[in-house]
Amino acid sequence: MEASRKFICRQRQVLFFFLFLGLAQAGSELKRYSVVEETEGSSFVTNLAKDLGLGQGELSRRGARVISKGNKLHLQLDQETGDLLLNEKLDREELCGHTEPCVLRFQVMLENPLEFFQGELQVVDINDHAPVFMDRDMLLKISESSPPGTTFPLKHAQDVDVGQNNIENYIISPNSYFRVLTRKRSDGRKYPELVLDKVLDREEEPELRLTLTAQDGGSPPRSGIAQVSIEVVDINDNAPEFEQPFYRVQIPEDSPIGFLIVKVSATDVDIGVNGEIYYSFLQAPEEITRTFEINAMTGEIRLKKQLDFETAQSYEVNIEARDTGSLSGKCTVLTQVMDVNDNAPEITMSALTKQIPENSPETVVAVFSVSDLDSEENGKISCSIQDDLPFFLKSSTENFYTLVTERPLDREIRAEYNVTITVTDMGTPRLKTEHNITVRVSDVNDNAPAFTQTAYTLRVRENNSPALHIGSVSATDRDAGANAQVTYSLLPPHDPHVPLASLVSVNPDNGHLFALRSLDYEALRAFEFRVGAADRGSPPLSSQALVRVLVEDANDNAPFVLHPLQNASAPCTELVPRAAEAGYLVTKVVAVDGDAGQNAWLSYQLLKATEPGLFGVWAHNGEVRTARPLSERDAAKQRLVVQVKDNGEPPLSASVTLHVLLVDGFSQPYLPAPEAEAADAGPADPLTVYLVVALASVSSLFLFSVLVFVAVRLCRRGGAASVGRRSVPEGHFPGQLVDVSGTGTLSQSYQYEVCLTGGSGTTSEFKFLKPIVPNLVSQSTGRKVEESPAFRSSFGI
Repeated sequence: MEASRKFICRQRQVLFFFLFLGLAQAGSELKRYSVVEETEGSSFVTNLAKDLGLGQGELSRRGARVISKGNKLHLQLDQETGDLLLNEKLDREELCGHTEPCVLRFQVMLENPLEFFQGELQVVDINDHAPVFMDRDMLLKISESSPPGTTFPLKHAQDVDVGQNNIENYIISPNSYFRVLTRKRSDGRKYPELVLDKVLDREEEPELRLTLTAQDGGSPPRSGIAQVSIEVVDINDNAPEFEQPFYRVQIPEDSPIGFLIVKVSATDVDIGVNGEIYYSFLQAPEEITRTFEINAMTGEIRLKKQLDFETAQSYEVNIEARDTGSLSGKCTVLTQVMDVNDNAPEITMSALTKQIPENSPETVVAVFSVSDLDSEENGKISCSIQDDLPFFLKSSTENFYTLVTERPLDREIRAEYNVTITVTDMGTPRLKTEHNITVRVSDVNDNAPAFTQTAYTLRVRENNSPALHIGSVSATDRDAGANAQVTYSLLPPHDPHVPLASLVSVNPDNGHLFALRSLDYEALRAFEFRVGAADRGSPPLSSQALVRVLVEDANDNAPFVLHPLQNASAPCTELVPRAAEAGYLVTKVVAVDGDAGQNAWLSYQLLKATEPGLFGVWAHNGEVRTARPLSERDAAKQRLVVQVKDNGEPPLSASVTLHVLLVDGFSQPYLPAPEAEAADAGPADPLTVYLVVALASVSSLFLFSVLVFVAVRLCRRGGAASVGRRSVPEGHFPGQLVDVSGTGTLSQSYQYEVCLTGGSGTTSEFKFLKPIVPNLVSQSTGRKVEESPAFRSSFGI
């Protein structure tokens, strides 16, 4: 719908326009106005009200308006004032082109009543455009044989302005050969024409460049320029000539194949075919043709194969330039090869010692020379080794060096050195060569064998089998080869009485120690000796270590009962008053064990009793006590069997039989032992009572003697361990001190002095000493047990 309305509107405008044209033919007289182009818009042109003779405001009442062809509104009407104004800036060249004069027609229409007036607006040209050459570069080829006066037409310029503002004339830059004429065509346009005034010489001036200027007649005038190149056509009357007869070039030797060395250039004053030049080698040897090649058209000389400064330092090449005729020219190219640092330094060994004895003074390891095929800075060389090595370099003669040890070497610290000799030149980039030398340090017997320990402690269980391996010693030698081979041996003992050769032996190769015979802890608890280790160097070096052998105890001794003494001929009888209360100390079984440690820990237990429950034995101290008060019904004769057992593995034991006699008092006649004959039933005489009392006294004295003996042995155990146990002299109980330690079978320490006189009589003399610790402590309760007066009297205290 919108498109239909627009179409109808346009139809109405067309009809109205044609109606306007018809009426315009019958309009009033034509009015002409003028305006200069490029005048700004809204500029005043004229007052139509005055021109049309209309009053103030009449144009507005009658609906006046300006109409132009094509509805291009270049003018606008102010209906209130009647002024006709420019609607926009006008460009004459755009509106009319080259048409002169440039007139724009318009009509003024009054609608009420309808009336038309014709008008014209002339746009006056101004010089706002300069002449322009369509081809700003013109080329003319003129033979040097052309005579003077010859004319050559040139392309003209264009100027969109008209009249006086159009092109007025042409001029050319000053020269000695040509001038320009301005010609006018039938259409009024002007064009230039070149005239030759002087004969051309191509060899003197083969080409001319002239500037052609076109000027218009405006004020101020405008102009445009174009370049005219004149090429003089030649004839072949000149030979080629090189720019220089001698070329000197330098080229690095590492230049790649195809590298452009130089471009020779020859010129021929002739041109065209006459000036075409071809280049070639002139009488070149084979070495030149193998190394270089030349481009016949361009004269470029390039590498054909790799150069080597060390083989040839320069090449002289003759070049010929020939034109299409028989004329030619020649030149010489001297090519100097520049050295580059393309050769690494070289090392040449003259002498080399690969093995050096340790501890040697300054020693020459190697003698070598260095060289470099390059020259100047590229051939200068510096030589060095690592900084952390005991070696240094000495420079002897030119380019000769010696590698020398800086100090005596120690093979045990380092047995091998890798010396890297680095040779570096001074070129750019720097090249270097490395040469590795392995220097070995040979061994000298300067280290004695060293034991892993200064003292060894070995333990061996007694009763061992002969040739038992009891341990090892080990020594190492920091030397090598035979100097490090260690041999072991037993050194003579400090005490010549120690039978070392019969006790142990050592394997000379590996240091293994063997016990040669069975050892007895009770006879020899410890012994020590020295082992030597010697190498096989020359002279041999040796060292020694102390070996201490500790014999460990085995449970090979059963407990031995010291009290009561088991004597079948005279059994020991203990007297117990019937008035004794429970806990009364009857006696104490004292036993010892020749072993040590837990093998000597003894325990006591009651195996048999005439009346079970009447007596008890303390397990830890062997005390026999009454378990309850005695009664008249208890038999007067009691037989007890006590077992003593150690804590070894397996445990060993011994037993003792006790005879206890229940009496009303110690004055009661002595009753015979259970083994007595039937005659014992009769009354006992006083002698029998005395014998019983004596036996009791002897038993007590014997107990004290045993205690003293045990105590002395325990105090002297440390000193007796190295020399063995002191053998007991003949006789059962010699006069000596016996010490019984509380750590054994007794709860307290006792010390007694026992003296027995020789003889086989029934009476003996005893000397009693008071125990060191008279008070007894119960091992079961930990409480102190007071000894009864009867017990003290029985032991003679």
